[in-house]
Amino acid sequence: MRSLRAMSRRAMLRDSAVGFGHLALCGMLSRAAAEERAADARALRFLAAKQPHFPPRARRVIFLFMKGGPSHVDTFEFKPRLQRDDGKPLPFDKPRVQFAPTNNLLRSPWKFRQYGESGSWVSELFPHVAKHVDDLCMLHGVHGTNAAHGGALLKLHTGSDNFVRPSMGAWVSYGLGTENENLPAFVTICPTLAHGGVKNWGSAFLPAWCQGTPLGVASQPASSATVKYATNQRFPLRLQRLQLDLLREVNEQHLQDTGPNAILESRIALFELAFRMQSEIPQIQDISGESAVVRRQYGLDEKITADFGLQCLLARRFAERGVRFIQITHSDSKVQWDQHGDLKQGHEKNALEVDKPIAGLLADLKTRGLLEDTLVLWGGEFGRTPTAQGSNGRDHNPNGFTMWMAGAGVKPGFHFGATDEYGFFARDNKMHIHDVHATLLHLLGIDHEELTYRYAGRDFRLTDVAGTVAHEILS
Repeated sequence: MRSLRAMSRRAMLRDSAVGFGHLALCGMLSRAAAEERAADARALRFLAAKQPHFPPRARRVIFLFMKGGPSHVDTFEFKPRLQRDDGKPLPFDKPRVQFAPTNNLLRSPWKFRQYGESGSWVSELFPHVAKHVDDLCMLHGVHGTNAAHGGALLKLHTGSDNFVRPSMGAWVSYGLGTENENLPAFVTICPTLAHGGVKNWGSAFLPAWCQGTPLGVASQPASSATVKYATNQRFPLRLQRLQLDLLREVNEQHLQDTGPNAILESRIALFELAFRMQSEIPQIQDISGESAVVRRQYGLDEKITADFGLQCLLARRFAERGVRFIQITHSDSKVQWDQHGDLKQGHEKNALEVDKPIAGLLADLKTRGLLEDTLVLWGGEFGRTPTAQGSNGRDHNPNGFTMWMAGAGVKPGFHFGATDEYGFFARDNKMHIHDVHATLLHLLGIDHEELTYRYAGRDFRLTDVAGTVAHEILS
């Protein structure tokens, strides 16, 4: 080997030229890797878990939505005077605005009995859920402002009767992000396309990544519901990765030329999320590993309960993986819970489909320790009148109805609020839909007055300019 002392400058450059190329290549690769990591960080920061305003009691929400309006006086709010005064006129004025005319009082065709240590009254429509009353926090004084399905659904889901507000799941996503970077923060399973449709899980003026990701729609069975295009049959993952890298490079160059652009950055994040979901979503929807005991618990072995049971099971599987807000919807195009006539036939069909799956979900969450930090919310867009529509139906009633919560942070076996002696108007400890939203956000560690988004010159929030947290129901 030639000594350094004898090596000329020309010889040194000649012998080490390959080394200089290696150093240059390392430098370029390190910069490229750093730029790629930075791009990934920017894409993920939208979805990354965020700190709540104060320590939360709940980390996630499962919303069991009963579309059409289940009757509170036939399910979870026993009214002895309604039973006694069947067929008599209502002894006080009906609401000034009604969806349809109603006649005299109509007793519940179902028997009620008390369950659990709490002695909660539940009708024979819900024998399985009745076994879990000591885990439920009944909200009997809920009321809204709209007697029509469209306005009432929007009010429940977005806090507003019109079409331009983000849904509560979108607000939760915006405030807290997700705990799993391969999944969206908000998933809605078999949602209805009627009465507001996609607006009920949309993001409106919030960033696009806040909107709900739908699995199917209410008109198709849960067994065939999946995220559209979750798998790509044309191109393998390697080629998709190359396409996304090129697309991101083009978008990144555009951002450098034009400056920050929240819409474009959000779109980049969604492209990346969609790519990662291809591996995660099929795993969640593959329930082959669930035991026979769990399948029976959710009613998957019975035709009448299998569809909603699968929705409930998927909700638990999404909850386990860090999805913040999971909504499942019980609805069909014929019966729903909207019994203007044939109350007995319709409510019995609906309750039979959901009772066992809901009880199975509550039991499963509790067994796995998930109920401790999961808030379960049950309810519809309104209740129904204690007076008869026709001979055997009930009309819409947003003036007073029952919802219930279970799990993280609420008092178990507790009853809050009440309607009048017949069940027409919320009377004691009334909770407007804004109050329900404020309380839900509070349990997630969010101050509903602080979770705002500036749009069109003003600060918007889920609870608009109202909303009071029901501290009395907090454990």
